[in-house]
Amino acid sequence: MAAPPEQPVQVQIEIDDTTAQGAYANLALLSHTETEFVLDFIYVQAQAPKAKVRARILSSPSHTKRLLAALEENVKRYEAKFGPIKAAGAHERDDTRDRGNYL
Repeated sequence: MAAPPEQPVQVQIEIDDTTAQGAYANLALLSHTETEFVLDFIYVQAQAPKAKVRARILSSPSHTKRLLAALEENVKRYEAKFGPIKAAGAHERDDTRDRGNYL
């Protein structure tokens, strides 16, 4: 006799008021090791000599790939509704190969 199919688990997600406010970031730094990706979200003020990391997200490679797919799909939907997004100039550096990418 076959076992009954497993029912999907519904996860209830809660968010506190502070987290719900969000944090604005206008720069992201990405790096990775064999086992995880590190995404630093940073706010850079114009003419300020310092910037502050607002959030650091650590993620598995498989979850990061699913996040990438979700972002790509949502950008496509956004552009279909509102038109193309003009990408700001990228912060490209020659020495980012070992230290991560800048967005």
